[in-house]
Amino acid sequence: MPHTLLFCWLLAGFTACVASAAQVSRPNILWLIAEDFGPHLGCYGAKQVWTPNLDKLAADGARYTRFFTTAPVCSPSRSAFMTGMYQTSIGAHNHRSHRDDGYSLPDGVRLLTDWFRDAGYFTANVRVLPESCGFRGAAKTDWNFAYQGQPFDSDRWSDLKGRQPFFAQINFQETHRAFHAPKRADPAQVELPPWTPDHPVAREDWAKYLDSATELDRKIGLVLLQLEADGLADNTVIVFFGDNGQSHVRGKQFCYDSGLRVPLIIRWPKDFPAPKRFQPGTVDDRLLAAIDLAPTMLALAGAPKPAKMQGEIFLGGHAAPPRQYVFGARDRCDETVFRFRTVREARYRYLRNFTPDRPFLQPNAYKERSYPVWNLLKELHAAGKLTPAQAALCAPTMPEEELYDLETDPHEINNLAQSPPHQEVRRRLRNALEKWIEESNDQGRAFEPAEVVRRATPPGSQQKN
Repeated sequence: MPHTLLFCWLLAGFTACVASAAQVSRPNILWLIAEDFGPHLGCYGAKQVWTPNLDKLAADGARYTRFFTTAPVCSPSRSAFMTGMYQTSIGAHNHRSHRDDGYSLPDGVRLLTDWFRDAGYFTANVRVLPESCGFRGAAKTDWNFAYQGQPFDSDRWSDLKGRQPFFAQINFQETHRAFHAPKRADPAQVELPPWTPDHPVAREDWAKYLDSATELDRKIGLVLLQLEADGLADNTVIVFFGDNGQSHVRGKQFCYDSGLRVPLIIRWPKDFPAPKRFQPGTVDDRLLAAIDLAPTMLALAGAPKPAKMQGEIFLGGHAAPPRQYVFGARDRCDETVFRFRTVREARYRYLRNFTPDRPFLQPNAYKERSYPVWNLLKELHAAGKLTPAQAALCAPTMPEEELYDLETDPHEINNLAQSPPHQEVRRRLRNALEKWIEESNDQGRAFEPAEVVRRATPPGSQQKN
């Protein structure tokens, strides 16, 4: 071989080695996001669900038991965790708002993918997976603000291996209604929460939800196999979580644990030293908010936390002290206007209802169309066949304040807001919530104009402003 060609060949090889080394100097990050999903996995103790892939992911990594989204519905929740900011602080709190008015993020607030690009990461919201997987990613974004340009560099899995390090996400719609998974759960054996009537319709509906979780697990297993096949498993941080709580009557769109608490599982790659507080099989009970993911992922990538970002780093050498409280909020969802604010500590949850004159079952076309138990409650209530916990959902108004002891009452049934022994807890949490509302510049304090609500209201519906 001529010396010139030999030199070029050696130089090309050296360059390729340097590029390869650069690719693995920082971990890839892959988010696996389930829609409308509570912690209903085998590793969280759920029955009549088969989730071996996610259970193994938890056994090989860390499982978080108190991880909460900041909104109980997708678009404000996703607006929050994709910016590291409370949706109420950035004007993204009303569900599916600002879709046609050009509303942009405040100065100093950016999409997480922009921060990753600055750090030298390739970004993807994967829709196109290898044929061997047999399905496509949902590629959901659903933010309540306008974005100029391309929020992700690609939607193809095939681009990832050659563009490391990468930050990618795959969205799974299985646990979002309508459910369409193969039947496996036995409706007679499912465990219903006390706010759900023990009725064949409810049991069938809950079984379908659990079956959707089983199908979700199957698809995630295929992604994990593909990660191995492509040689990416050992240098990729895997993060599995839900975008908001379970799609049941007292879950999604409501500020209880059932609407805000979601699973979080993180597996650390073998090629990188694990951060503090992280060992395989870890069960972590810290209070975490979904907005904490953004700064934590940036920290794992070696990037600083942006100055305005409200989320906290919870892994690695720059981890913040554990949270004492996590906060949540719900505002207009489609045509239905509520304003709830909540604070959760390790034991108690406090809720403040700024629209107490409205019923829990306030008209909502999406719920009436998609949730069989929503309509079942009305029918059984008219027939006098509900328990007190279930009948409370059919009351014409709602309490202004709610307080629950999650240690003794995990389903949040017994409201302690007026209980004399709990007044000090109530005052402390109410003060913490009021301080957060003020300091976070909660923009939900002003309701949307009536014409905005009218545009969201289906024809023939009646809705308060």
